[in-house]
Amino acid sequence: MKINNQMKAVAFAGVTIFSSLANAAENPGAKAPKQGIWRGEFVISETHIPFNFEYNAKDKEHPVLTLLNGSRRDDFKVTKLSGDSIFVKMNTYDAALVANVESDGKITGEYRSLVPGFRGSSLPFSAEYGKDYRFVEKGKEQPTKHNLSGKWDLQVLSKAKMPDNVALLKQEGNKLTGVIMSTVGDSRELEGVVQGDEFVLSHFSGPNPRVYKGKINEDGSITGVISSGIYDNTKFEGSKNDQAALPDPYKLTHLKEGYSKLDFTLPDLNGKQVSLSDDKYKGKVVIVEIVGTWCPNCTDQTAFLSPWFKANKARGVEAIAIGFEQKDDLEYAKYTLGTLKKKYGIEYDILFGGIADKKVASEKLPALNRMMAFPTTILIDRKGDVRQIHTGYTGEVTGQYFKDYVAKWNKDLDELLAEPVPATFTSLNKNPEVKGSK
Repeated sequence: MKINNQMKAVAFAGVTIFSSLANAAENPGAKAPKQGIWRGEFVISETHIPFNFEYNAKDKEHPVLTLLNGSRRDDFKVTKLSGDSIFVKMNTYDAALVANVESDGKITGEYRSLVPGFRGSSLPFSAEYGKDYRFVEKGKEQPTKHNLSGKWDLQVLSKAKMPDNVALLKQEGNKLTGVIMSTVGDSRELEGVVQGDEFVLSHFSGPNPRVYKGKINEDGSITGVISSGIYDNTKFEGSKNDQAALPDPYKLTHLKEGYSKLDFTLPDLNGKQVSLSDDKYKGKVVIVEIVGTWCPNCTDQTAFLSPWFKANKARGVEAIAIGFEQKDDLEYAKYTLGTLKKKYGIEYDILFGGIADKKVASEKLPALNRMMAFPTTILIDRKGDVRQIHTGYTGEVTGQYFKDYVAKWNKDLDELLAEPVPATFTSLNKNPEVKGSK
């Protein structure tokens, strides 16, 4: 691609990133994306995954690309590499959109992993300015006799054991939006259309793009295929069910028999070994968040926890994020987890657990029966005993599910913080005044 002649790879903190060969200053013949709405398409084999975004360069020094998914907005900094090429880092995800502005005004490029040594394929895409539809142009909608609004039991059919799924869909005319929840998290907001007896939804907010194509059967059930980035296609089937439910996320991960505490010693981003037995955590309520910067549900959970911690840290609570990353390398983790810290203003400790693998995470946290999902959130009381383990995370798009999660979170933390500091720890940590949750 022409892009390759305009960039060179440079190493920084163990991570390969792209920088321009020349100064990024504008020149008289420079081409830049037009400001406003765009429609892009990824092409994966014969599958097309559309996405929408806005380009805003009112601040010429800090242009922004905003990915649009229903009501969700995700902003990304745009770096100008030379006259007609741009680089859009996907925030905490170690990937980027690398593209050219062509002579006809279109954008062409690739979605590219930046993880050193990653051997997966890049995803080509193109985008056109001024197109605000996703799948079907206005006026070309086909009549539909179906309304998919409601709650659905969804079964994903794969050789690998897939988690249970519940889909929450909302249809207005031909427009379809929704979210798919599983025992490990949610899909983030999906957007698409219903056309006749078929429907299609897609999503792209920084991590892998996905598309869900389905058919509405005569009995009202649905069948279809999920295509997700560089991964294989998987089939699904579903039926509407107002009583559809997922397993209790507070009962999926638990301590092994004979354990009451969690024990680990892991390095922070400066290489210092940190343990729950350190004085800093004695007599405190401790929140342990097991995450990865590559994981969208993890970043959504961090976006919730970070401001909550800032508002409540004076009450006798500490938090620890344990990051499992795409390379088993502390220098690489300094970069990825450091980006997470900066992005969300994290004021609690961040440790590096190792490579992003559930088996590895289970080995690093041997008291757990298994590591089932990233993220997993563990609440530890002032005596150091594990009181609660929550598997996965469902964000704001899940509506009442998210509201119920927040209500229970605040209630449970209030109760733990109201418990007295054990006499053994009073010399280390005076019991702070307990205030209402924020």
